Amino acid sequence: MIPAELLRQSRVETVAHSLREDIGDGDITAQLIPADKQATGRVITRERATIAGCDWVNEVFRQVDPEVVLEWRVKDGDRVGPDQVLFEMRGPARSLLTAERAALNWLQTLSGVATVCAGYADKVAHTGVRLLDTRKTLPGLRLALKYAVTCGGCFNHRIGLWDAFLIKENHIAACGSIAKAVSEAHRIAPGRPVEVETESLDELEQALSAGADIIMLDEFSLEDMRKAVALTQGRARLEASGGITDQTLAPVAETGVDYISIGALTKDIKAIDLSMRLD
Repeated sequence: MIPAELLRQSRVETVAHSLREDIGDGDITAQLIPADKQATGRVITRERATIAGCDWVNEVFRQVDPEVVLEWRVKDGDRVGPDQVLFEMRGPARSLLTAERAALNWLQTLSGVATVCAGYADKVAHTGVRLLDTRKTLPGLRLALKYAVTCGGCFNHRIGLWDAFLIKENHIAACGSIAKAVSEAHRIAPGRPVEVETESLDELEQALSAGADIIMLDEFSLEDMRKAVALTQGRARLEASGGITDQTLAPVAETGVDYISIGALTKDIKAIDLSMRLD
């Protein structure tokens, strides 16, 4: 879970950056409109989607012009259909138009992530597995994308390198063994989750003996995943990872693993088609 204050600070900073890159030293086209002209408008979606990013839209308009008033018809996590109104707005026409692209960029991108996540989550709803994101995020958008993942019914893995251990092949090689790596992790930060990436059932047994909290099954076959679940017997949580698609997702979930991590949740983003219309 992302700490609320950390997420708020990130939102303020990243929205400010998005406005700087779009507006620069001023929106010259908006100057065609009289400064005192007021307008109303609405934003609709042209396709089915799961919504994420309302607070980012609010922040865009707040930074551009606090006089703009937004009235939301949906909230984050809602599923919507084509031509559905997401929010209505009123305020200075110049401000509505200047903020339009940045606001829609945030909403279409984060809703795109939430929509993909909702689709994946639906496929495993009959199991007890949790779908996790990864650190494969667009640079600078880590927290926003991970927030959107939760709006779609999936879950966050590590937020970054600081909040949990994930001991991979190169860490193991540098430390000398799985046992040494896990022991050192427990010494450095007692109480922090320790996860070990394994590539075979033999490595799984080593990680179990070392006292890992979570064990990643990297590129395991379905048969070996089932063996891993039987071998582990609840002594650690198991995470399936590596090359999992929407076609293979359900069979993997049905092996009994606790988690499935999928990089595509945040790295293969297709924006939702949105439209803003002034009345």
